[in-house]
Amino acid sequence: MTRLFNEPENFVDEMMGGFAAAASRWVQQIPGGVVRAGRPAEPTVSLVIGGGSGHYPAFGGLVGPGLAHGAVMGNLFASPSAHQVRTVARTADQGRGVLLSYGNYAGDVLHFDEAQAELREAGMDVRTVTVTDDIISAPRGEEHKRRGIAGDLTVFKVAGAACEQGYDLDGVERVARLANDRTRSLGVAFGGCTLPGADAPLFEVPQGRMAVGLGIHGEPGIDEVDVPTAAGLAELFVTSLLEEVPDGVDPADARVVPLLNGLGSVKYEELFVVYRTVHELLLERGISIVDPEVGELCTSFDMAGCSLTLLWLDEELERLWTTPADTPGFRRGQVAEQQRVDVVVKDDAEEIVGASSAESRACAATIVTALEALARTVDEHADELGRLDQVAGDGDHGIGMQRGAHAGRDAARAAVEQGAGAETALRHAASAWSDRAGGTSGAIWATMLKAFGAVLGDDARPTPKDLARGVSAARDAVMAFGKAKVGDKTMVDAVVPFSDELSARVGDGSGLTEAWAGAAAAATAAAGATASMRATLGRARSHGEKSVGTPDPGAVSFALICTTISDVISQAPGARPEDH
Repeated sequence: MTRLFNEPENFVDEMMGGFAAAASRWVQQIPGGVVRAGRPAEPTVSLVIGGGSGHYPAFGGLVGPGLAHGAVMGNLFASPSAHQVRTVARTADQGRGVLLSYGNYAGDVLHFDEAQAELREAGMDVRTVTVTDDIISAPRGEEHKRRGIAGDLTVFKVAGAACEQGYDLDGVERVARLANDRTRSLGVAFGGCTLPGADAPLFEVPQGRMAVGLGIHGEPGIDEVDVPTAAGLAELFVTSLLEEVPDGVDPADARVVPLLNGLGSVKYEELFVVYRTVHELLLERGISIVDPEVGELCTSFDMAGCSLTLLWLDEELERLWTTPADTPGFRRGQVAEQQRVDVVVKDDAEEIVGASSAESRACAATIVTALEALARTVDEHADELGRLDQVAGDGDHGIGMQRGAHAGRDAARAAVEQGAGAETALRHAASAWSDRAGGTSGAIWATMLKAFGAVLGDDARPTPKDLARGVSAARDAVMAFGKAKVGDKTMVDAVVPFSDELSARVGDGSGLTEAWAGAAAAATAAAGATASMRATLGRARSHGEKSVGTPDPGAVSFALICTTISDVISQAPGARPEDH
């Protein structure tokens, strides 16, 4: 378990500060992550990597010559926000374009894609390569659905070396995709990890048993077997991965880079015992081994487990993999001297409070009251939401909702104190929620709040019909953004019936108090009904059968929030059934 922390909510900020101080030879801390402390003599394409914290040396530990130029660092096991991605990418950019690379998780994809679109609109040439090395997380033929685990390192190292050697952005993107296409991984765990302040691990494995196919955020494995010997585990790793030889590779004349990765609390000595047999088994099959790595390369906080990754080489990939690199967490050979620079942070976070009407400011004050009540509700149910998320996910939904709700509340309150109207208050809340929560839920709630606020505006007192239209806009925005539909077992399963019921009741002439209460009841019923569904999107997709019998945590939290806001509306000044 995690023993050394101060306040759990400050853990990541304090960790980042300590890391940047300890690794100041390589990195400088900026809002949202770190960038290189030095620059090469000639500008190159910039590689920006990232994801949630808790995986050191991924991601900040891989910033330095020969590897990444910047790392975006989210909360523990939560994707960074689009704003964080933009800030790190802008700061790391040297004028030759930026490649974004990260593990293929829903929250990361949402935030990084949003940042990429905004950076492109601003004139930057930005590309993306997601890492999809985990063979358990989707079948052959659906490799694009797989998640990234320790294979992150092979893709990042190849792309970083290509940047260092002067490849243009097309070339860097090409070799990063090639490295990803030729990387395969499989992981196992003997016990779950425990986040700071938590009194139990995210998941548990019975004594003497091993979870096969776990995710690095604590997602449960897809199978459970007796703990084998070290040689037996090596046999499982090698046999499974050799069933996944990439297209175009001849196993009889192949060269591979094996990475045996410790996930947090498996000792190096144990890893070496396992690697001894891995090495022998690969050689027995006629496979040549190039520069293997054994150690902690992509961890999962204090998880007891390990993974094996194979990168199948061609001549170009071998050259790029074996070139020098010098970072806090990965070093090889001698790199060219870098010129230390004073980093100029390029942050676009400033939110402006413009003019607003008195009616809209009054509405904004009610919004703050609603956000305050919302935050209290999330606090009360955070543990429950986390337990629901543990069944087929990583167990952090309650924590993420707490971070987002608190940040959104504080940002809206500050905006209202500066005279913000409804739209501006919600826009500030959305930005702060996304920035602090990260993850899929952070992106989704930010999208909904922005869309809702855009309908309300800052000029007038919204009517019940305006509010219903705002909810409809939020529904449409989140479905377009996350690509979820009713029946996928996501928050959308509660959002759609809530929106439909609210619009119908307002359209029939009901006042806002009655209409919102009826819509909240519909959302609650719909959230409960997700228990019988099988998850088909997000992290829970790989464990869809395990999700049956448990309601979706995102749908449950949405319904709880709708009910809380119903109470706020009923107590708001001027709330009347006939209020139209």
